[in-house]
Amino acid sequence: MSMTLRKWVEDAERVVVFTGAGMSTDSGIPDFRSPGGVWSRMQPIMFQDFLASEEMRVEAWRRKIAVDAEIGGARPNQGHMAIAHLASIGKVSHVITQNIDNLHQQSGIEDDKIIELHGNGTYATCLDCGLRHELEAVKAAFIAAGENTAPGCQSCGGWVKSATISFGQAMPEDQMRRAEAATLSCDLFIAIGSSLQVMPAAGFPVLARHNGARLVIINRDPTDIDQAADLVLNEGISEVLSALIGLNS
Repeated sequence: MSMTLRKWVEDAERVVVFTGAGMSTDSGIPDFRSPGGVWSRMQPIMFQDFLASEEMRVEAWRRKIAVDAEIGGARPNQGHMAIAHLASIGKVSHVITQNIDNLHQQSGIEDDKIIELHGNGTYATCLDCGLRHELEAVKAAFIAAGENTAPGCQSCGGWVKSATISFGQAMPEDQMRRAEAATLSCDLFIAIGSSLQVMPAAGFPVLARHNGARLVIINRDPTDIDQAADLVLNEGISEVLSALIGLNS
């Protein structure tokens, strides 16, 4: 673990952590883009197709059930717990995440410190009235109906979808505003486990650096914005973060 990173964290007043899929691989959740990941086995369903086709809505729920059966039991890893510790002592002000796995919440970080750019896959919502639907009830009804009719909202009859942001779906405006405000208020921005290729989310590390914050990138592989960073660590995420706060790896 870099002593430079430790000193910068100690010196910082407001740290913002930005996490991507690599944050959760140690929890057994494969990176969607990696070999063996979900997208290597099936093309993502576009939001417009979900809206336009009952067949696509049914397929989306079939996939949701299959993926959750594969990775639904994931638990926070040591990296998650290290970030949660830094949040609990007031060092990390916000966690901006591209992940939909709810593992930052499970690690103990307060909801108001977590900014989910791509939604959350642990519940569903009605696209019309916004009512929250618990997944187990939706899945049970879908299976009971023979898995050939897409779930509908019991309140308004609208289409029910996993509370994630699909390809082609608008980014959540409130979460984007919160992420921008957090980024502009930090003095240390740590991007962890993200390829930093998906815009507009990948713009936040650069925004932080241009605003005067130090930028640290921790990722298994190089990213396209490494040259803008003050420190790049191509090392194991859990190992780096555990060492940062003195956890045993």
